[in-house]
Amino acid sequence: MLNSIFLIFLFQLLGELIQKILELSIPGPVIGLVLLLITLLLFKKLDFKFSETINLNLFKSAENLLHYLPLLFVPVGVGVVMHLSFLEESLVEVILVLVIGTLLTLALTGFLMEKLLKDQK
Repeated sequence: MLNSIFLIFLFQLLGELIQKILELSIPGPVIGLVLLLITLLLFKKLDFKFSETINLNLFKSAENLLHYLPLLFVPVGVGVVMHLSFLEESLVEVILVLVIGTLLTLALTGFLMEKLLKDQK
């Protein structure tokens, strides 16, 4: 489990470094997760088939991290409070981005689930 958590944090660090060096507007952890996905796909360690026998250490580590997910919202809450004046200035835009992002996420998740379940049959 520790190896998997180390791997996740290593890719997050790589993403942060790439974001800082290239001065991208994409967050470093997102870049790191994309790099992790590409690495897992290249080394064939990721199985997209739905099965009850998935026994990958990475999934176990992610499951353990989910227990501590509420702690990850503390820095976000502090950031929101610190930049409350910025949010007040652009409240309409923030709400619009949240609504559109949520709807796109729901649509894409539904589409992928339908496609993956169809492929499994």
